[in-house]
Amino acid sequence: MSKLETAEAVKKSIHAEQKQFSSKDFHQTFARPTYVKPSHVIHKNVENAGVHNQFSEERKHPVFFVDLPSKNVSMTIGGLLPGQKTHLHRHTYETVLYVLEGKGWTKVEDEIVEWEAGDAVYIPSWAWHQHQNLSDSEPAKYIACENAPQLQNLGVALREEEGRDF
Repeated sequence: MSKLETAEAVKKSIHAEQKQFSSKDFHQTFARPTYVKPSHVIHKNVENAGVHNQFSEERKHPVFFVDLPSKNVSMTIGGLLPGQKTHLHRHTYETVLYVLEGKGWTKVEDEIVEWEAGDAVYIPSWAWHQHQNLSDSEPAKYIACENAPQLQNLGVALREEEGRDF
């Protein structure tokens, strides 16, 4: 077996096992990144795949998960029904919302920002926040991108709602 074939075999075995490294293994990590082919790179018709029922019920508004194999970031399509307000909550992951439809506001700690279609809103880690749809007749819709998977993989993703134990 050539040196190149040996290196490729080692890389494949490490990636196949999804090996967890500790500090004693640092010398075994490769100096160059390698490409690992994901199971899929597209999730077609996200909203037609259906609402994630349990998550949507807990949040009291529709949430559609984008099912892609990212280990560091997630994306969901969410919405607020006419006049709806979320519970005041916080989490250890950061969130960026991109508003697709509607008008509303988001409270981040003691700051309230009004948003509408085309705006982006940043929610810092562990900041108390809440969202409200300002329309009494039209839903609001947004894309949420979060680093929750990264923190879940590290075991440090937490979420807390005001008035509830976490």
